[in-house]
Amino acid sequence: MGAAVVWGVVAAAPLALGAVLALWKGWPPAWLGLVLGFGAGALIASISFELFEDGLAVAGPVPLVVGMAVGALTYYVADRLVERRASAAAGQGGPLAVGALLDGIPEQLVLGIGLAAGDGVSMALVIAIVVSNLPESIGSASELLEGGMRRSRVMLLWSGVAVVCALATVGGYALADSVPAAFSAGANGFAAGALLVMLVDTMIPDAQRKAKENTGLATVIGFALAAGLSMAG
Repeated sequence: MGAAVVWGVVAAAPLALGAVLALWKGWPPAWLGLVLGFGAGALIASISFELFEDGLAVAGPVPLVVGMAVGALTYYVADRLVERRASAAAGQGGPLAVGALLDGIPEQLVLGIGLAAGDGVSMALVIAIVVSNLPESIGSASELLEGGMRRSRVMLLWSGVAVVCALATVGGYALADSVPAAFSAGANGFAAGALLVMLVDTMIPDAQRKAKENTGLATVIGFALAAGLSMAG
């Protein structure tokens, strides 16, 4: 259980750290667009080389595809609810936070299940998680600050997301003996589906709007770095 706590905190910490960096330094729109583009590329690599491949290897395509459909629909509905409650000035910060939560919970749940099964955690994988999570939280926190949310509330929001995701690792570890392989594959699919909708609807358009023609290059760099780290792990 101790290992699940440690790795849960390590994997979730970048979510809170990104908010701290956004609070500490004001990010010009062009720089924020590059950060979002880089993060989008890293998340695409995470979907391709971690969530999808691992889910397929664990239990085959059926639970993976079902999980993806459920994750996509869950994000879509949650995003609509957030948009109704948030002011128009809040920008894309809320949807990015929803995406991080719907990605982080199943991803770290699977991490806990793997730790309970005796699977090791490579440093390359940990760095890949940091590379994908950090830009996501920086972008969301910056957007929320620009929309007028108080600094304390932004920090509280992202600290809460990080804590919930860390607890998911502990939950996965505790439930590992009673969880079938299809559940793990479905959880990977759920995270992948939610992320894909978030990327297409929110993160990439926001990055393009801010960084203009530089977005594609930043996205490729983020993808190449995260994919290389994932394959090295």
